[in-house]
Amino acid sequence: MRIHLVNKYYFCRQIQDMPRLRELFWSFFKIGTFTIGGGYAMIPLMEQELVNRRQWIDREAFMDILAVSQAMPGIFAVNMATNVGYRLRGFRGSLAAIIGNIAIPIVIILCIATCFRFLKDNDVFEAIFKGIRPAVVALIAAPVFNMAKTAGIRWRNCWVPIVAAGLIYLLGISPIWIILVTLAAGIIYGHYKEQRKEGV
Repeated sequence: MRIHLVNKYYFCRQIQDMPRLRELFWSFFKIGTFTIGGGYAMIPLMEQELVNRRQWIDREAFMDILAVSQAMPGIFAVNMATNVGYRLRGFRGSLAAIIGNIAIPIVIILCIATCFRFLKDNDVFEAIFKGIRPAVVALIAAPVFNMAKTAGIRWRNCWVPIVAAGLIYLLGISPIWIILVTLAAGIIYGHYKEQRKEGV
């Protein structure tokens, strides 16, 4: 009986803590509006909004969603919005997050596609994009260090991402093979740890 009451209380508390659909839409609307440089440049904005400011999910959950979204086919930003929205409010949450996330980028892309042939040789237009490039590099680089810290990468296992990056950059190996090999290695290592625990 006590367990039932605790579970009921926890469920009610979770429902109360859930964001409203319009809050989800507005958060992802802001993220989509101010992201320049593609999906990965969106990571620090998402982390700031969802983890630090709103506190809808913790950092570990954010990292899990990030890993799943990277492994899924399709647009990374939409994958993130889908996963976060579904985790917080189910199917309707996913829909609100996706629409909020893509609303402004679609308008901007259509405007640029329409005007690009007239602006591609414009010096001011070119200077704007040259000025944005360093900021985009910083936006993509910043979450790498946060992700490394949260993922528990230390001196003893830092060779894994270094070797993976080297194989991709120097030898031209497809990232798909890297993902499959590390996935298999993770499963084998997890199984080995479980067997060791049972043996102890």
